[in-house]
Amino acid sequence: MASASTTSFPPEAVPQAPEDPLFGLMRACKADTSPDKVDLGIGAYRDDNAKPWVLPVVKKADEILRNDPDLNHEYLPIAGLASFTRKAAELLLGTSAPTISEKRVASVQTISGTGAVHLGALFLARFYKIHGANRTVYLSNPTWANHNQIFTNVGLPIATYPYFHKETRGLDIEGMKRALADAPEHSIILLHACAHNPTGVDPTTDQWREIASVMAAKKHFPFFDCAYQGFASGDLDRDAGAIRFFVEQGFELLIAQSFAKNFGLYGERAGCFHFVAAPSPETAGTTTRVASQLAILQRSEISNPPIYGARIASTVLNDKALFAEWQENLRTMSGRIIAMRQALKAKFDELGTPGTWNHITDQIGMFSFTGLSEAQVVKLRDESHVYMTKNGRISMAGLNTRNVDYFARAVDKVVRET
Repeated sequence: MASASTTSFPPEAVPQAPEDPLFGLMRACKADTSPDKVDLGIGAYRDDNAKPWVLPVVKKADEILRNDPDLNHEYLPIAGLASFTRKAAELLLGTSAPTISEKRVASVQTISGTGAVHLGALFLARFYKIHGANRTVYLSNPTWANHNQIFTNVGLPIATYPYFHKETRGLDIEGMKRALADAPEHSIILLHACAHNPTGVDPTTDQWREIASVMAAKKHFPFFDCAYQGFASGDLDRDAGAIRFFVEQGFELLIAQSFAKNFGLYGERAGCFHFVAAPSPETAGTTTRVASQLAILQRSEISNPPIYGARIASTVLNDKALFAEWQENLRTMSGRIIAMRQALKAKFDELGTPGTWNHITDQIGMFSFTGLSEAQVVKLRDESHVYMTKNGRISMAGLNTRNVDYFARAVDKVVRET
C-alpha cells in the first residue's frame, strides 16, 4: 500500500498557482477595516450608497415567477430556455433582422458571458480548420484578463493587436488596423462590442467601418464579446451597433452575450452564445450543423444550463411593459456612471491635478483606464485605502457622491508626489 505522503501530483507536476489578481484584490479590500476605503476593483454596479442594486424590474419578474403555480425546477433542454435565447438574439441583431427571419442564427444558453466565450473557444478549437485558416486568436492589448486563459486552455494560440494609445489614452486605430492587415488571412479577431474592458475606449462608428473593411479584405473571422449592451450608453440599439454593422456586411461571426451587468444578475450566470451564418444558399444547413455540434459540446461540459436567471431575463424580454421598465433601469445605471465620470473630471480640474484627464469623460461604460502607474496604484492602496487593479483600471460604479472627492484628492496627491 502506498504511504500517506505519496501523491500522483507532486509540485513539479502541479505547481502552486497564483491567486487570481482580481479576486485577490477583492479579498484584500474586504479585509480592510478603514472607514475611508474605496473599492474600485470589482466590475459590479453599485448605487450611490455603494450598495448592490437589485433592478426594480428584476424584483417584479421574480414576483411573477414565485407566484406561477406551474413553475417547476425540471431540467432545461441542452440549448437552454428557448424563450430566453430567442429574445437574446433579437436584442443583439434586431427584432426584424434578416438573420432572424432567415434562420441564420444558432443560439445556446451559457454560464454567463464567460461560459459563452469558452463555448465559442471550444467550438473554434474543434471546428475552425477550413481553408488552411490561421487558428491564432487576436486579442486587444489590453483585454479582459480571462480572455487569455480561456483560449489558451482549449489549445488555441493567442496574439495581440494594438488598442489603447498610452499618450492619447484613446484608441490606437492606426496600430489596430495595421496589425489586422498584417495578420494571416482567416485569423480569429476577438472584438469588444461596446464598453471595452478594461479601457472604456470604444471605436467610433467610422472607426468600426474601417476595422470591418480591413477584416473583410483579410477574410478574418470576428468573435464579438458583448458584456455591456445597454449598460454602456443606456441605449440597447446603439450598444449593439458594431455587431449589426458586421452582420450587414455579410460576415459569418460568433457572439458571446452576458446578462450579468445589464440585468444585475451577476451570480445567476445568465448568458448566451450565438453563431450567425453569412447569407448563402447553404445557410440553413450550416446553421443546423453548427447548432448540433454546439449541443454536443454543451452536453459534455454542463449538460444543460441553470434556469433561474434565464427565466428572469425571459420574463422581462417577453413583456412589453417590463421591457420598457428595464430600459429605464439601464438608463439609471448608465446615467449614474456618466455623472460620476463628469464629477471626477470636474474634481481633477478644480484641483489642477497634473496631466490631462479628458479621457475620464471620453471613455464609456463601467471601467476607466486612468493612466496611473502600478507604483501609484500601490501607493494609493497603502496610503489611502483605494483599491483598483494594478494597471490603473477603475470601476466607475465604485464612485459615488460621498467618495468621489476623497478619491480625486488621493489621486492628486499621488500624482504630485510620484
